[in-house]
Amino acid sequence: MILLFSTLFWRQLMNLGRTVFSQLLDLLPTYQFQICVDRYQGNRYVKDFSCWDQFLCLVFAQLTYRRSLRDIETCLRSQQPKLYHMGFRGQVSRNTLAHANEVRDWRIYADFAQVLIGMARDLYRDESFGVELCESVYAFDSTTIDLCLSLFPWGQFRRRKSAVKLHTLLDLQGSIPTSVYVTGGQVHDVNLLDELLLEAGAFYLLDRGYVDFARLYAFTQACAFFVTRAKKNLQFYRCCSRPVERSTGVQSDQTIVLTGVRTAQRYPDPLRRIGYFDPAKDLRLIFLSNNFLLPALIIAQLYRARWQVELFFRWIKQHLRIKAFYGTSENAVKTQVRVALSVYVLVAVVKKRLGLDLSLYKILQILSVTIFEKNPILEGSLNFADETESLNLGKQLNLFEF
Repeated sequence: MILLFSTLFWRQLMNLGRTVFSQLLDLLPTYQFQICVDRYQGNRYVKDFSCWDQFLCLVFAQLTYRRSLRDIETCLRSQQPKLYHMGFRGQVSRNTLAHANEVRDWRIYADFAQVLIGMARDLYRDESFGVELCESVYAFDSTTIDLCLSLFPWGQFRRRKSAVKLHTLLDLQGSIPTSVYVTGGQVHDVNLLDELLLEAGAFYLLDRGYVDFARLYAFTQACAFFVTRAKKNLQFYRCCSRPVERSTGVQSDQTIVLTGVRTAQRYPDPLRRIGYFDPAKDLRLIFLSNNFLLPALIIAQLYRARWQVELFFRWIKQHLRIKAFYGTSENAVKTQVRVALSVYVLVAVVKKRLGLDLSLYKILQILSVTIFEKNPILEGSLNFADETESLNLGKQLNLFEF
């Protein structure tokens, strides 16, 4: 007991005089980051402003809601004496940062984001999302961010409009995005099904926009399961029906085969068709799945859990800098999105590591106003451990209301 107390005491003593930002960096596996940089030769011919400096600038911008490169430069230079101890080694300049965003390979930050995602998924492995299943459950969907066509011509998808799409595979245990694909607005959502690395035994929740039976058959061949909604013009033949409990909302549970000229060839195996009535919204839904073992009500509940990916899109659009970009090239946009994803996952890791009973939004808000403070936050010493203390801190800072 004495040894444990002395260990915690010395760890807190080491954190005295260190900013919150530098302590957050302790959670990042810098060795893995260097592996990602070396993989794409990110620091080749770089003399001063390294990939790590670029990453720290963009992380700082995400945490503190910086609006532009000039904003980033001004804020960081105002804290010049602290920058070295926060991990910065190069001189922060908006021109240097803009050039780095244009030419540094975005895959460096995409690979590092996957490293952080692996950390977060281990922490949230036992998290519940409302449906008790032993298998992994993912929701796949996309969101569109409108852009100016003259500045982002590579993302044109209409005559006078440009956009970027974020295609996201979300692990419902902890709402951790496991894969994010950034494309121009002209790329149809269903094409991204070809990019997924399917996990045998896992469930994938898809909306009607992803109903392509040739691609859905690839799920069956990979021993993965999908749950989606049927289109109204679906042509099929009912092979058999199973008894259902209508009081639960399930109206029908059928085994069908497709009879359309093309669909029958693209998906030759039987499918499960489930009719469900939602009394709260007075809505009748038809689900399709290739899983014949789960109860029909669980299939319907799984599809309802797909809404978590919509909540994820709403959260990152409101609380991270992905609707306004620090560069106009495709490389700069993809870099910024991957760093924003890393910040989201980092906040999720902080929440779990410190055992905080706070939403990710509140943690992010508190971090945004304490980033230069010198308070120990590791080993559970952050004074945000319960709701009351976090509310009091927010009132003291007079910066946000709850």
